[in-house]
Amino acid sequence: MLTFTIRRLILSIPTLLFISLVIFLLLQLAPGDPMAQVPLTVPPEVKEKMREALGLGQPIHIQYLKWIIQFFWIEPQVLVDHWFGTSFAEGKQRVISWQTRSPVMDIVVQRIPQTLWVVGLSYVVGILIALPIGIYSAYRQYSVFDQTGTFITMIGFSIPPFFTGPLLIVLFSVQLGWLPSIYDTTHVVTDWESFKVQFMQMVMPVMVLALQTTAQLSRYMRSSMLDNLGQDYVRTARAKGLKEGVVVMVHVLRNSMIPVITVIALGVPAIFGGAIITENVFKVNGIGQLLLTALFANDIPMVMTLTFIFAILIVLFNLIADVLYGVLDPRIRYD
Repeated sequence: MLTFTIRRLILSIPTLLFISLVIFLLLQLAPGDPMAQVPLTVPPEVKEKMREALGLGQPIHIQYLKWIIQFFWIEPQVLVDHWFGTSFAEGKQRVISWQTRSPVMDIVVQRIPQTLWVVGLSYVVGILIALPIGIYSAYRQYSVFDQTGTFITMIGFSIPPFFTGPLLIVLFSVQLGWLPSIYDTTHVVTDWESFKVQFMQMVMPVMVLALQTTAQLSRYMRSSMLDNLGQDYVRTARAKGLKEGVVVMVHVLRNSMIPVITVIALGVPAIFGGAIITENVFKVNGIGQLLLTALFANDIPMVMTLTFIFAILIVLFNLIADVLYGVLDPRIRYD
């Protein structure tokens, strides 16, 4: 297992480099000019100096190599300096946002906690709800509970967040006045009262995102459980006199979790990517809103850094899912 993990990590390096090159070339081909937002009163020679300061006047391959060095060499040094108080990155050029003229990673670090609070919690809530629903729906196939769960998951798949979000705002904020419609990112939790305020403003965005997660994972869990409930080893376990709870919750569940683990692991990078639509509906100042703002502003360093971070997370959690296969199923070996 260790050899397999090391080999996959080594092979992921050229994969990520190729992905970064593709992302960079696609963004370079995108229309738009970062200087378009500069006021018309700024003289042309000043605009030209601004373009040179942002590295826009350099050849494409020089810009790409510069970004690679900044992302893989300088930014880790900045992190080490922050942790240990060293000065390895002092005076070195970091990845700079064209829109804010500030280091990209500093902005990302500021936005991540808001995204993890909302999107991360909704993902955990969705998993905790979906797995029991999927297990019980499969065990009680075609029952009232199963049919009700199927109906609710169809709704979760069919209704997009840009509809459920405003619908919840109209219902719980405008009509009933129970919950705030805007997420206050400046709110700080210091006591019980401030915690209740934080909890109330998180309810609606978490509900919207958890509905989609629950709808997806519960269907996967139900289908995987049904496939395993009809296997020979289940009949053998029952014939040996094992309790029904042990058969279902130990033998069947462990094998059924193998494909579900893939779905869960591949969904984790989406947490760090934020929920673009939901974050904008509820004004959550997170990574999703940051990416959308950067796209509108043609902020290539910001967009490239964020998309490449997502690519790293996807490759990493693919590896984690493969390793978990061997943990859940002893028959799987990576020799």
